[in-house]
Amino acid sequence: MSPERGRRLLAGLRPRLLLAFVATSAVTLGAAALVLLSPLQERLRQQSQQNLQASVLTARPGFERELRRTRGRSSLGLGDLANDLQRQTNSRVVVTDDLPSEPRIFDTGNPDRDLQLLSTIIRTTIDRQVTVRTNAGVTRIAVPLQARGEWYVLAVRRTTDDVAVVVSQVREAFLTAALIGLAVALVLGLALTGTLTRRLERLREVALRIAEGGPSAPAPVDDSNDEVGDLARTLATMQEALRRQEAARRAFVATASHELRTPLTSLGGMLELLAEDLSDDHVERADAQRQLGLAQTEVARLAGLASDLLDLSRLDTETPLRSEPVELTEVCRAVSAEFDTRARAVGVELDVITPPGPCWARGDPGAVARIVRILLDNALRHAPPRSTVWLSPAYHGTGATLEVEDAGGGVAHDDRDRIFERFERGTDRGAGFGLGLAIGRELAQRQLGRLELQGGPRGARFRLTLPIALLADGAATPSERQAARPLRAPSAKQV
Repeated sequence: MSPERGRRLLAGLRPRLLLAFVATSAVTLGAAALVLLSPLQERLRQQSQQNLQASVLTARPGFERELRRTRGRSSLGLGDLANDLQRQTNSRVVVTDDLPSEPRIFDTGNPDRDLQLLSTIIRTTIDRQVTVRTNAGVTRIAVPLQARGEWYVLAVRRTTDDVAVVVSQVREAFLTAALIGLAVALVLGLALTGTLTRRLERLREVALRIAEGGPSAPAPVDDSNDEVGDLARTLATMQEALRRQEAARRAFVATASHELRTPLTSLGGMLELLAEDLSDDHVERADAQRQLGLAQTEVARLAGLASDLLDLSRLDTETPLRSEPVELTEVCRAVSAEFDTRARAVGVELDVITPPGPCWARGDPGAVARIVRILLDNALRHAPPRSTVWLSPAYHGTGATLEVEDAGGGVAHDDRDRIFERFERGTDRGAGFGLGLAIGRELAQRQLGRLELQGGPRGARFRLTLPIALLADGAATPSERQAARPLRAPSAKQV
């Protein structure tokens, strides 16, 4: 992606985020308005009606007492009760007899004929029940009264204009609050999207620098505890991994080129000499065979290096290994048989120290055999003639171990921590360690084990430790573990 296109994408991201932020706020406020404001007027009207009816019912006993006292005639006490109810409910109050006619007993409003109120009073007179009617924004309630066996009616009439006024005020206040909320959302959205896009812009620039300048470019720095900060830290981790891979690649190229140059140069020289000898009429058969033998040795060295490089590539791709019981003594015997001819050729004896019982470990049989081959190859390259290389399977604590010990010159103190590293070179005239031990340690770690150097100043002893196979596998019973106790090989000084 070009820098200009990246800027356009980030420039388009900000208005989209801002629009989404404001739209979400607007939809939320609109939904709140629909849920709250739409039924608000009807709820307030119902509540006003219920409050009016409750006030009338509460005042009914007082009117009945006053009517009993005055025998159904108008009085100051009845007027006081009516006026109090009028002030309390802000309504017109009418008290009339069982057959409403003019003049009424008491009326706090204008003496106009309200046919709807008259109809409500008549309905209460007939049914002897509370009657409630609402029409055109006016609520009318009639309540039956009884005094000295006579029936009367207490009626009230109130408009609901105040409810409409309250609803209108609430709507105006809600609209004002909504506009303020949208303005705040817009300001916050601008701030948040601006900060987010700036941080993403910095990450984009770092990614472009990495693409142009390689992993050595400055790493991104973002200490925020959010997704963008986590992305920046992940990018920095990736960059560090790329640095390590680049360093390993360069070391691989340098070491591999050095390791390949020597055998290829030797092989080329031998073939050139052999070609010169073959071009002459007098070919010395013994010298030609010697040159062919040396060439075959170099070819075998190249094949071993190619095999090591293939193993490294498989380890880097994390090819899964099996996990099953492996009998270490049998592995030692099988691998020793493979190296028997080579050991005899260099005058070294291979000795598998067999424990009293089986020694079961959990791992990949092929990987375990590969580690043993690496250790035997290393031992045969360093063991002096007429010496012995010991292979000792045993149990140590909670692990099953396999030790390979030789009587060679050992490992220099300065090289003990570097001997398992890839492409490292030793302090002894720059000799390379090769790849075998690095492959062996990584294979051991992939099987939840470890490969360690245990040797002293003379000779080297490498120990492979793997988990013991569980009892459920039918291996490593308590008696077998007791029988396969650790056995020590003879020290180098006893050889």
